[in-house]
Amino acid sequence: MNALDPLPYADSPPIGPAFEVRRAGPEGAPPTPLVFASPHSGRLYPEEMMSAAALDAVSIRRSEDAFVDDLIAEAPELGATVITANFARAYIDLNREPFELDPQMFSDPLPEFARARTARVAAGLGAIARIVSEGQEIYRRKLTFAEASRRIEGAHRPYHAALAELLDEARSAHGFAILVDWHSMPAAAAKAGGGRDRPCDIVLGDRFGAACAGVLPTRVERELEALGYRVTRNTPYAGGYTTEHYGQPHRRGHALQIEINRALYLDEATLAPTSGFERLREHIGQLTRALADADWSALKP
Repeated sequence: MNALDPLPYADSPPIGPAFEVRRAGPEGAPPTPLVFASPHSGRLYPEEMMSAAALDAVSIRRSEDAFVDDLIAEAPELGATVITANFARAYIDLNREPFELDPQMFSDPLPEFARARTARVAAGLGAIARIVSEGQEIYRRKLTFAEASRRIEGAHRPYHAALAELLDEARSAHGFAILVDWHSMPAAAAKAGGGRDRPCDIVLGDRFGAACAGVLPTRVERELEALGYRVTRNTPYAGGYTTEHYGQPHRRGHALQIEINRALYLDEATLAPTSGFERLREHIGQLTRALADADWSALKP
């Protein structure tokens, strides 16, 4: 057995659908080259998780990219297929390798193929996070590997299988695929990435040029700046597992991570949308339309 082999569901089957897909255009229409993903906006916290948690229902939501799925909800009507996670990031982080796990969190040994020594695990933010974004410990007890395997097999694997299929369909139809992985960042992180004068609004992560052809972030940056946003690249976020895994230009897969400053649309204390939400959603719609209408012939083989 290795990290690529499916594991049994242990004591129980998966809990509900892991994701939702909304395809661009009318039913039966050919796929577009654009796939939008929101892996961290899920709101489902299964009881098996909450019964082990030390945090209340509000505190545990601090790690969500809250309402990012709603911000991109109009994308299918504008030319991009959308896949969104249902389960919360704290339950299983889909922007991590599936077995990127902290052995200190578990009461039994992890398999040898587990990735236990990554920087993300050390920070408490592996595939099953130890902390929420404010550094609060999530669990009041150690978990079992059986619990981890249920989350991986019930949520992580099916989400990425569906995402890979969507990208394969786009490649088959157009000769290339463009994945935009949507996230939001705390306002404090936006300050760190913006320099001395003011926080950045949006960070584009392309793994320092390795995850996509330069024409993609250049076009996105140009469109966003025309809308009045301050855009930076790769600092403080260069892209996670999804961007790295699917961003393979030599295989006709181009991936870009977009991080949005939560101060633009969210009250981080109450996790309620602010008056800026509708304006931002409208602007994301304008960006989506521009990307759908763009000439991407430079990406064709």
